[in-house]
Amino acid sequence: MTAPPTTPLLSLTWTDHVTGRQGHLVVDRLVRGVSSGGLRMREGCTLDEVAGLARGMTMKEALHYNPDGRYIPLGGAKGGLDCDPQDPRAYGILVRYLRAVRPYIESMWTTGEDLGLTQHMVDRAAAEAGLVSSIQAVYPLLDDEATARRRLADAFAVEVDGIGLDELVGGCGVAESVLVALDRAGVAYEGTRVSVQGLGTMGGASARFLARAGLKIVAVADVKGTVANPAGLDVDALLAARDSYGTIDRTALRPQDLELPGDAWLSVDAEVLVPAAVSYAVDTANQAQIKARWIVEAANMPVLPDAEELLARRGITVLPDVVVNSGTNAWWWWTLFGDIDADAHEAFAYTRRSMRALIDQMLTRAEADGTTPRTAAHAIVADRLPVIAERFGWYR
Repeated sequence: MTAPPTTPLLSLTWTDHVTGRQGHLVVDRLVRGVSSGGLRMREGCTLDEVAGLARGMTMKEALHYNPDGRYIPLGGAKGGLDCDPQDPRAYGILVRYLRAVRPYIESMWTTGEDLGLTQHMVDRAAAEAGLVSSIQAVYPLLDDEATARRRLADAFAVEVDGIGLDELVGGCGVAESVLVALDRAGVAYEGTRVSVQGLGTMGGASARFLARAGLKIVAVADVKGTVANPAGLDVDALLAARDSYGTIDRTALRPQDLELPGDAWLSVDAEVLVPAAVSYAVDTANQAQIKARWIVEAANMPVLPDAEELLARRGITVLPDVVVNSGTNAWWWWTLFGDIDADAHEAFAYTRRSMRALIDQMLTRAEADGTTPRTAAHAIVADRLPVIAERFGWYR
């Protein structure tokens, strides 16, 4: 079988001629000529960060490969902009970046929302940049493009309790990852305490599903600090009180809710930590504050490798991002290719089944091999990549 290449296929850095800000694009792999991966915007975003995320996307695509499904995995890619999304110049930078990388989006890179950007903003900027769609490169692979595009558009129009389905599916996958870990450990959902960093798209949806499963959300962190309550926070009220960046309006807090420093989410008494905001949130220094039994990576690359090694020595299990937060990307393609319809119940059921199977397979392999879940996930990917390469080719 064909071995996967070890370096990215494409790596570039763009400099905005107006502001001097930089943007990056890394295409890790192409499968049937196409790759998949979102576009993030954050102050300090680097090419190395984007490269790591692109490789992670290759892994996420491979993990969801189902030979019997309509969805055929793509290669991995990622884009990144070094800019604060709240900077007044941010939208203009986004438009100019998309205009600059337009040939890649038209031919090989399908992208969408990620940290700091909403899908609505990406769609609006893509249209202004002259693109048909941020995922138009995949259209030639569809059997019936018009029907597929209509199905995805219908799915994006679905709301549950006022929250878009596209926002909820990722959190559904994160929550299911937590529940599988609890099931395997024989730990009851009721009363299990959770601390979440970030109440944006992924963090907010994760908190919502976990609370509905009976877990107690005892802390939530945003850019203003940590909101905590040992008796449990009112998650629905916090979701209703957040702005488009996931920042909570403090006037919505109850008298018993506490306002703590920004890093307090790490050290609160909780069995589960869900970092759902920025990369590199847990390092070798602050990992010592963590008391939780599980860290479930809803964000991309939130735990640094050296920190994860120290956590493992203390008996703290990290469920890796490459599996945990893969549900959103998979949902896009399950819907577009026609494995599921534009229906919330079907989307949640399909996501739960897929994520439960993946998490269970990963944890079973980790136990059998005496390794960490991340090492087990990499081993599963290593088994699948050659099969995909043999069937579809890396660069076709």
